[in-house]
Amino acid sequence: MKRVFQKLRQHLTAKAEVKLATYLSYGTAGHLYLLGRALDDDKLKMFEDQSFFYTLKNTYKQFDSDEIAGAEVVLRPPNHTGITTETNAEGYFLFDRSTSMNLKQFADEEGWVPLNVSFVREMKNKTITHDNDFKAEMLIPPLTARFGIISDIDDTILHTGVTSFLKWRVLHNSLFRNAHERISLKGSPEFYRDLHKGRSGKDQNPVFYLSNSPWNLYDYLKLFLEINDFPKGPILLRDFRTPFDKTLKPEKPHKQKEIINILKTYPRLKFILIGDSGEHDPAIYTDIAAQFSDRILAIYLHSVKHRRKMERVRSVVENFKTVPVLLVKTSKEAEEHARAQGFI
Repeated sequence: MKRVFQKLRQHLTAKAEVKLATYLSYGTAGHLYLLGRALDDDKLKMFEDQSFFYTLKNTYKQFDSDEIAGAEVVLRPPNHTGITTETNAEGYFLFDRSTSMNLKQFADEEGWVPLNVSFVREMKNKTITHDNDFKAEMLIPPLTARFGIISDIDDTILHTGVTSFLKWRVLHNSLFRNAHERISLKGSPEFYRDLHKGRSGKDQNPVFYLSNSPWNLYDYLKLFLEINDFPKGPILLRDFRTPFDKTLKPEKPHKQKEIINILKTYPRLKFILIGDSGEHDPAIYTDIAAQFSDRILAIYLHSVKHRRKMERVRSVVENFKTVPVLLVKTSKEAEEHARAQGFI
């Protein structure tokens, strides 16, 4: 009994381990942008042969995140003393500012700039993991890039089931299936790698990934992209909203806002938009193309098996003549068009 009380006392008095989660971001030579979050370190591990119950445990950890509000965080670009900010009520921190530094000089051949973030000071009853040194990366597209690719994730490159009744397949696939078990849509990794390489094979065209999934699933989706050998790129998710969330909803849909931000960040680049016909991608993408007709090279929409939605999408696509819009059943169809247009 004495040992039981000793272990209980140790558990109750143990300091919580905390970390800074960082998300692959994008910026320019003169503008620094990095989003991240201060959280309790849940020691999340995802491996190929994990059991169903271990998968449930991981899911619980991802959504039962214990955020740290009001923590002071410092970002250190290469050869820089540091920039500080403070986490908000949900633990997020954001560095979004212009700089006199030429950040591009620190980028690797694909445009990735290494960054470091740290907690400014120790916190009461908290133990900072990883020696208070957390890695981050920001993409600056190289001058060799001829265009960019902006792609949806759900049912575009990852079988999700957004058109299923009450979205039960989305819940099942996202919450109860290991990332190693998820299947990419046939041919999509190869097609994206070809687009990334471009016609010369060395273009290093940047790829941006969009999803309406919450940031809680960032590690899960990043692992899926790595496992399936998709090109490395910023992953842009959204904040998790509950039915009881009383904060104001964004004026524009998440995807639309992110695409416009990317277009404005890189005014010299044109883009290919890739999505699916199951949700709002056709309307959002054609609206973007109408606004930025000289910036969108093509729109590829993966056809989903939903008769009513497909009828509505076809009417949108057939009446839109501003830029090429293709409804494709396989990546092969999109690849043939891209090759004919000289994109690859």
